[in-house]
Amino acid sequence: MDYCKDHLKADCEQLLSRFQQSKTVRYEQFLTIWKDMKFQSIFYGNMECHLKRLFSREVLATAYTYILPPYTFQIRVGALYLLYGLYHCQLCTPREKIRLALKDWEEVMKFKQDAVSAKHFDVVYILKQLISQKAFYFTAMPMPLVFNVKKSNKNSRMVCEDFVETTARPQELVSTDVLEELANIHEHYEQVKVSISATPGQPDPCINLTHKNLVPRLHNTVMGFYRWQKDQRSAEKGEGECGDGAEGTSNRQESSQRAQLLASIKSKSYGQIVEASKARRHRQVGRDETLPSEMTSPNKRRVKSLKQRTSHLTQGAAKQEATTPWCMSLRESQETTKKKKFKKFKW
Repeated sequence: MDYCKDHLKADCEQLLSRFQQSKTVRYEQFLTIWKDMKFQSIFYGNMECHLKRLFSREVLATAYTYILPPYTFQIRVGALYLLYGLYHCQLCTPREKIRLALKDWEEVMKFKQDAVSAKHFDVVYILKQLISQKAFYFTAMPMPLVFNVKKSNKNSRMVCEDFVETTARPQELVSTDVLEELANIHEHYEQVKVSISATPGQPDPCINLTHKNLVPRLHNTVMGFYRWQKDQRSAEKGEGECGDGAEGTSNRQESSQRAQLLASIKSKSYGQIVEASKARRHRQVGRDETLPSEMTSPNKRRVKSLKQRTSHLTQGAAKQEATTPWCMSLRESQETTKKKKFKKFKW
């Protein structure tokens, strides 16, 4: 099934991108896109039974990845509708279930709660239908654990950047509650300065550890960052539609500089190699002979290694220590074997 993973991912992303362009989470709109693409025909084909089951399992696993963070709410809704359609259109009997890891169950429940709070009841209905039909197969891991299998270097679970929400960390950190708390703290700080100062009713100018108008400045800064982020996002989309001419030229310049640098490094490293004549091109090209003649002479006898020398010495000592046994200590069987002589057969 490795040959079809990329194609499955491309088809799912194409369907979800069209659903994202509709800017709605209604099941009606998703159904029109499903029918227009004829997505139910993804299971059609002359395959054997075990291959059909493996293919259905791979399709459901590919669509399941888009229902989890960090994708946007609309993409997760489209992935839920996609799982619902794929589960009912598969040709396996009994149907292949959707693997749902226990660590992802909390994310699914949060997703359901967000849909309820936003009053997207068609999302809640589809999710309840899948749960009531026992379409989910609760497992410990999202993918089956198999031993002694080589992992593929290609990562097919890469996140699609077009479906991910823009980073809104400053907006999350500087919320309205935080601004109100900062305003209260700043006001209390100013009152303390007035009470400590020598002149009554006026704060001491030497005690000035915070910026004036801190809360309005912080609010304006966060709003400015949000507007800039929005403009940058729209500009990137516009450049993607029109073409990337400037980026292409800059990339070409960087690649040419990198190629020149590599060429200079290679020229420095191979500069000492002597070029051979045309008649000797088949022989190996060597460097300048800087080694002494003793090392390069072919007739010089090689020095034995330490292992060979020690083994030779130990063998010689063992031969010297070995003594011939006395005749009195020989067994009768040994004596008979020694005295026995074989006569040559004569014709």
